[in-house]
Amino acid sequence: MLTLLSTLASFLTGGLPKLLELFKDRGDKKHELEMMRISIERETQMAERGFVAQQRIEEIRADAAAAQAAASERLALYKHDTDIGKGASQWVIGLRASVRPVITYCMFFMLCAINMFGCWYAVKQGVPFDDAMSMLWDEDTQALFASIIAFWSGSQAFESRARR
Repeated sequence: MLTLLSTLASFLTGGLPKLLELFKDRGDKKHELEMMRISIERETQMAERGFVAQQRIEEIRADAAAAQAAASERLALYKHDTDIGKGASQWVIGLRASVRPVITYCMFFMLCAINMFGCWYAVKQGVPFDDAMSMLWDEDTQALFASIIAFWSGSQAFESRARR
């Protein structure tokens, strides 16, 4: 139960920034929907008048505008990240970017080291392998490991969802 709850909490925590961003974009999306509605009305009028070729050109322009908007948004995000680091040394900027991955690697290697040492010690003490593994890979350890994996998977899932 603890594993399930911690996995769910980590998954949601990993995606929390993207979730907040989705709420923030709600107004922008509403405006885009209105513009699309106007565009569809215009395309319908052009089709009624026989301007099918012109309609295709407008579709291409709309696709290009959407791609340009996505590129502009990505550039704005990169600029924001750059602006935060202005005045800081390269070392600080690199450290700030590596905090989450380094903590994840440390937790993973610590978990591996503890389990390897525990397994070695158990075998040396004559504990059967099955018993040693059930003690080393208990529910708390599973919850910790699942939380780390779910956090990263959650943030990736929310990023890919936001790109659609």
